[in-house]
Amino acid sequence: MSTAPTAGTPDSGIAAEQPYVTALFDRLDEVRERSVGRLADALALVPHNPQAVGEREASVELHSRRIVALDAAESGLVFGRLDRHDSGTPRYIGRIGLFADGADEPLLVDWRAPAAQPFYTATPLHDQGVRRRRHIRTRGRTVVSVADETLDISAAALEGGGSERGGLAGESVLLAALNASRTGRMTDIVRTIQAEQDRIIRADVRGVLVVQGGPGTGKTAVALHRAAYLLYTHRERLARSGLLVVGPSPTFLTYIADVLPSLGETGVVLADLGGLRPGLQAHAPEAPEVAEVKGRLAMADVVAAAVKQRQAVLDRPAEITIDGITVRFTKADAARVRSRARSASRVHNEARPAAARTVIELIARKYADKLGENVLGGANLLDQGDVAALRREVSAEPAVHALIDRLWPRLTAERVLRELFASRRQLDAVATGLTEAERGLLHRPPSSPWTPADVPLLEEVDELLGIDESAQRRAEERDRQRRLRDAQETLDMLHGSRSTDAETEDEAEELLAGDLLDAEGLAQRQEETDYRSTAERAAADRTWTYGHIIVDEAQELSAMAWRLLVRRCPTRSMTVVGDVAQTSTLAGATSWAEVLEPHLGRGWQLEELTVNYRTPAEIMAVAAEVLAATGAPASAATSVRSTGVQPWAQRADGDELADAVAEAALELDKEEGTLGVLVPHSRLDAVRAAVAARLPADPGRADAPVVLPPEGAKGLEFDSVLVVDPAAIVSEGVRGWNDLYVVLTRATQRLGVLHPGDLPAELSGLEQRS
Repeated sequence: MSTAPTAGTPDSGIAAEQPYVTALFDRLDEVRERSVGRLADALALVPHNPQAVGEREASVELHSRRIVALDAAESGLVFGRLDRHDSGTPRYIGRIGLFADGADEPLLVDWRAPAAQPFYTATPLHDQGVRRRRHIRTRGRTVVSVADETLDISAAALEGGGSERGGLAGESVLLAALNASRTGRMTDIVRTIQAEQDRIIRADVRGVLVVQGGPGTGKTAVALHRAAYLLYTHRERLARSGLLVVGPSPTFLTYIADVLPSLGETGVVLADLGGLRPGLQAHAPEAPEVAEVKGRLAMADVVAAAVKQRQAVLDRPAEITIDGITVRFTKADAARVRSRARSASRVHNEARPAAARTVIELIARKYADKLGENVLGGANLLDQGDVAALRREVSAEPAVHALIDRLWPRLTAERVLRELFASRRQLDAVATGLTEAERGLLHRPPSSPWTPADVPLLEEVDELLGIDESAQRRAEERDRQRRLRDAQETLDMLHGSRSTDAETEDEAEELLAGDLLDAEGLAQRQEETDYRSTAERAAADRTWTYGHIIVDEAQELSAMAWRLLVRRCPTRSMTVVGDVAQTSTLAGATSWAEVLEPHLGRGWQLEELTVNYRTPAEIMAVAAEVLAATGAPASAATSVRSTGVQPWAQRADGDELADAVAEAALELDKEEGTLGVLVPHSRLDAVRAAVAARLPADPGRADAPVVLPPEGAKGLEFDSVLVVDPAAIVSEGVRGWNDLYVVLTRATQRLGVLHPGDLPAELSGLEQRS
């Protein structure tokens, strides 16, 4: 490993840094090659017993994960350097830590380590022992730029002022990063962290931290860095319990999917609301008014009443005939069944065995009374053994099982909700707290697809149903018996293949599997060991509780969605990120207290991001007028960058609008970076077709233009944005001004607005084009 260079000017810094950066990549290659070799050795190992199998699989998983982390670190391996007052040796900061063999001091410090914290938090007034901070940008393995900040105020004065002083650490490089074009994935977020965000990222894991920030303040960067930081700092606990990141949409999840792996963390569950239920992707569209009703906390009482309604009493006595003898099962008998089952468990399916036992016992007694009746009027002629035999006979009777299903059916959440919404009579009976019109909104055909707002309701019903453990035990026993039969057949085959005419004494004494273990032992060895990661197991388990949950665009979640998330994190360890000025759903938040206090009381803390690093001042000047129209209790963050490019507007009426959008998209696509065309639903198909005709899809382009409705742009950013028909965006949205505020603030460089008719007065600040 070569000696690290001394600090120089930015012009000489590139040449000075390249040898050390090259050496770091060489070391990365060595470590990776060693890990690949160890993985190959583990795969080549032939295990001879179950313990060896487990050890081999654990070794394979360990080295596979290490290789994935090393591969992810290839992009932007090193991005910073600290020159300190107390040491002549620079400290390099990067995505992972690297050491020379046998060395105590790292060649590269992991950005999450305490030693790296000054890179994000040091300022001229609080330099934390740092004399100079250097930001290093690489493309592949080549250093392409360096930017220095002198934090020693006296030294800066001697050097002619040095970098700007102020509360923002790394302002110059942050502005350079934000002026740089996006690639479609937020792979450079590490370099854009600054002190305000760093405080939030490293906040205590305990409790609920709410991060309020307007457009461009780096909310998503904060959320994802906090995920990686917590996984690193609390890795032992979170390795067992996992970390859940909830985003607003599948598009958003795709957008950020590679960010955490690039920071070295691959064990996180990413999901939107519609994907939180294992085995279900609930993304069907739904009227906002319907989703709002489903999102109310009152729906918890509605579904609870729907489950209780399935615990029936009889309208009239039921008659059960067994071997020609008919017994009457009365309404009083049914009431006794319900009473005993509810006493046995508050959870429906777990109470079903008690209901079944009570039904069988009551019918068996009535059956015994009739069958053993003494015609002379004496005592019943059947003894206890006879009654027990009759009980077994009754329990095998199909008519009895039909009665049990009628009184206390085995239910699934899907069945309860589907049948509830399909029955206006049932809705009227259990949703008495809703108006007739609101109950009408919930009514739908039983074949309707699931929507995101259904997921919290399905989860709520599952909590009320529980698991019928007797059915689960029967399934496990059937599986055990199957393995036992297979094992016995295998041993029989081995025994049958033994030679009865051994030619030598050694052959006669040869041991086979059947000499060492019986079928039970062999069947036990067939049981599968679960080698899935924590994240894989958590994503597949509806009852999993997470060690920490991070929610982005959290202002969109309904009260029922919050109820679901709080249940998934009983330790109340959460990071909540959003902007109440950008709420676009009827069920969403207008204030954080409104949505959180019903679940958490006062047990949450609010932090605000006040600096806009993404949206140019020229665009925010226009967006600020729209923000005022939203009525949200929020002020626009301060923009710290200016592009000198004025946002513009162009009028195009009637059929000319879609073609004008396509023409403008063609022109903006010639600029460097990504392009988003954001359109009201009423014009989505026409604009999408026009843009596709002018700009055919290219699967090989990572930065291909996209056409999205307002809600699809949530959490995303583009270098160039075209907003189509802002008046329609306002009129069509349930929170239309919020939607317009969102789409206007997606741009990092250029903004154009195409409109039929007059512009809303709030957009009068746009430069009009002919």
